Amino acid sequence: MPVLYNMGAGLAKVCFNVFGKLNVVGQEGVLPRGPMIVVANHLSNADPPIISTIIRRRVSFLAKEGLFSNPISSAIFRTLGVYPLGRNGGDYKALLWALNLLKSDGVLALFPEGSRSRTAQLQEGLAGVAYLALKSQAPILPVGIVGTEKIPGFWRVALPLCRINVRIGQAFTLPILEGKPNPDILQSLTDMIMYRIAELLPREYRGRYKFESRE
Repeated sequence: MPVLYNMGAGLAKVCFNVFGKLNVVGQEGVLPRGPMIVVANHLSNADPPIISTIIRRRVSFLAKEGLFSNPISSAIFRTLGVYPLGRNGGDYKALLWALNLLKSDGVLALFPEGSRSRTAQLQEGLAGVAYLALKSQAPILPVGIVGTEKIPGFWRVALPLCRINVRIGQAFTLPILEGKPNPDILQSLTDMIMYRIAELLPREYRGRYKFESRE
């Protein structure tokens, strides 16, 4: 692992455990090897560092391309394993990068909602996560995060000063489909993924996925 990633993950672990109260349940569900897609709800800028802290493997991310406008920040993000994703959702280069990462037994973290939830409740998931999971057939690891909505700005990540609860579920794979899936099938599979996340959250965080989520 690159030194910069190790330093960042180590620093995040210190910040969340010393200056905050991080509680993690289900860490045994993290696959020790092989490809893996981590999917989680998205409450604040603290969520990517949280994922890097709880997953004891190097984790790569897709992030909005606007974060890469500055050459210095772009170089840092890429060194940390973050790749730019176009806003239109049809970014072929990002898809190819993600597929190659998973083919090399890497770990990719995604926030299927596409953006932070302003209400702390789950928003509708975007179908790109299901498409990537189908193409790669990589196991999907659902994660539920509670508490990071109390960390409003990026500068507060270093001093979270709040309780953060994380639940890690069991990895699963999507069924193998013949031919190209239509939009309805993709959305149905995306909802399946979102319900797995919802099951790891308190009911008040589940948003549109709270009524059908299994107890």
